[in-house]
Formats: sequence, C-alpha cells, structure tokens
Amino acid sequence: MSDWFFYLIAFPIAALFVASAIYGLQWASKTGQLRDLEEGAKVIFDDEEPVGRPTDQVLRQPKAGVTAPTER
Repeated sequence: MSDWFFYLIAFPIAALFVASAIYGLQWASKTGQLRDLEEGAKVIFDDEEPVGRPTDQVLRQPKAGVTAPTER
C-alpha cells in the first residue's frame, strides 16, 4: 500500500479523536463537572466510612479472632 492511503485513513481518525476530546472537556466544563473536584472525590464515602478514616482491612491488621483468607 502506498503512504497516501495510510494518511487518508489515519488523519480523519486522529481528527475525530481530538475533536471528541475537546467536545468532552467543553461539555464537562459547561455542565459544572470540573468545578469542585474535592467534593466530588468525597461522594464515595458514606456515614460508615467517614473522610480520612479508612475502615477496610486492606492496610491494617485484622481484628482479633478474625482469620485472613488463604490463597489457592
């Protein structure tokens, strides 16, 4: 295949990708998705896991009497 065929396919695809990225950022800015990133990050926490105090057992030792699952 010649080079012009590659450019005929690659440039429109690249242009669509860039245009969709610009449109996505413009939409996010217009609808307020980028206004308060700190508050949006806190949405995943609920009353049982307050901000700044992890309640999972990933990084801490398990509670007394609780055994860790074994690997297979």
